[in-house]
Amino acid sequence: MALEASPFPNGCVAGIHAVGWAFIVPCFWFLDRLIAVCKSTTLEQTQRLEQECYLHPLKVFFGAIIFFILFLATAPLAFLGFILWAPLQACRRPFHYHRETPSSSEEETHRGFELSGKASFGFATANLCLLPDSLARFNNLGHTQRRATTIGQHIVQGVCRPHIRIFVDSPSSCGTLSPSNSILPAVNSSTYGATDRQAQPPNSNQQGRAGHRSAPRALLSQGLRQQDDVPWEVSSLFPANVDILCLEEVFDKRAAQKLTQALRPVFGHILYDIGVYACQPPCGCSSFKFFNSGMFLASRFPLLEAQYHCFPNSRGEDALAAKGLLSAKVLIGQNQKQKNVVGYFNCTHLHAPEGEGEIRCEQLNMITKWIGDFQAANKLPDEDVAFDVLCGDFNFDNCSPDDNLEQNHCLFEEYRDPCRAGPGKDKPWVIGTLLEQPTLYEDDINTPENLQRTLEREELRKRYISPPVPAEGSPLVYPEAGQPWIGRRIDYILYRENSISKHFRTEIEEVTFITQLAGLTDHIPVGLRLNITMDCESGDQ
Repeated sequence: MALEASPFPNGCVAGIHAVGWAFIVPCFWFLDRLIAVCKSTTLEQTQRLEQECYLHPLKVFFGAIIFFILFLATAPLAFLGFILWAPLQACRRPFHYHRETPSSSEEETHRGFELSGKASFGFATANLCLLPDSLARFNNLGHTQRRATTIGQHIVQGVCRPHIRIFVDSPSSCGTLSPSNSILPAVNSSTYGATDRQAQPPNSNQQGRAGHRSAPRALLSQGLRQQDDVPWEVSSLFPANVDILCLEEVFDKRAAQKLTQALRPVFGHILYDIGVYACQPPCGCSSFKFFNSGMFLASRFPLLEAQYHCFPNSRGEDALAAKGLLSAKVLIGQNQKQKNVVGYFNCTHLHAPEGEGEIRCEQLNMITKWIGDFQAANKLPDEDVAFDVLCGDFNFDNCSPDDNLEQNHCLFEEYRDPCRAGPGKDKPWVIGTLLEQPTLYEDDINTPENLQRTLEREELRKRYISPPVPAEGSPLVYPEAGQPWIGRRIDYILYRENSISKHFRTEIEEVTFITQLAGLTDHIPVGLRLNITMDCESGDQ
């Protein structure tokens, strides 16, 4: 489908929708404040104790009365707005598209694939829990709007920093490795392409590939470690020069707009407010949707195509949100023969409740089919595919006995998980990504630096990372003798090679566990950087 800025077909429909939503907002806001005033985070509780503030019960009592009265007073207006708002959802496209207009078309795409035959692409994913403030507090996170602004600033700070690693392989060879080395010429950081890209010999980390090299000593000394053919690190900052960013649980519309404002100078192409609302039989969603999908996609590359699907099998509280799959096709540049070089990027958020693996497996089946259909429908004969990535919050891990069904799903035969040793077993260096919510503000993890130090020590990780979930009716024996304690890793970045062009080779440059959002979310973001090498002989055929 063509990407339009507005999700509505014309200005008249958009205007009516805006009026209807304006009628709903006051009532919704008063209800949100009514619940929020009664629910405190552990940080707020600690601050009140330190300040010896004993007026909080009065604030709760009178605040709840005032907000309840205002909620009732605005309910008739909200009902009128709902009558205008709900029917219009049938003609709403499933996302807003924000595009920064560059000063020239060259600034949006990369040229020069033929110059060196190499590229490096960075991806990151994070669950932000940007729910309405009242609901976020049940996850021990408050102040949604403030958090959204701060998160956006932190991400920009990380991805825009200069980050060049210098290493020496031997006395006779030297080179530089930057997190955004590319087959493309260097682009000024003020443009919307990946920045500071330079050609380099690839770091071959492909499993089973001959000629494998370990990360150089100087590179490892700067925090990047290597085990099981995968360079990895725990970083207090987002990786420099992330090209595509996938965020989950950005349910709040105002928070999504604040994130867009913060990220737009770096990511020129942003999809937000992704999903459907109300009743949407055409999309296969069987229940009324109060919230969108919560997904948010930010890309340095232009978006050629995008498609969203809503999961029809959600149950319980998850059925209130339009969780699903977003698939996008991005334009990276052109090769020597003027063929477009593109990439496929897919993001999702699966069913959350524990013990319901059958639902998640059904959703994984849908994801496999929808991605295949999207790529078949949008693949052109005169273009090369450089990468095919799937990421998001899968809501199951690879060590819990309760998640055995999902761990053995055939999706993992198609897409490679760099952190996975096999079904039910992660590699020994892997770190869980789900934090224990009651401990979010403790000193060991309340700053990026403290959280980084904590994650690097197994005995501390056990206190702050959510433990594996036992199978129903069976006691949990974890970990096995001689094995490390990992914890729940539910945030994934996977990549596939059999769907990219045959003369492209994919290698892992690094996997990153990111602590920069400490105290701002209950998940640990994950980054992945892939080296793409073009076989020159095949590419010239």
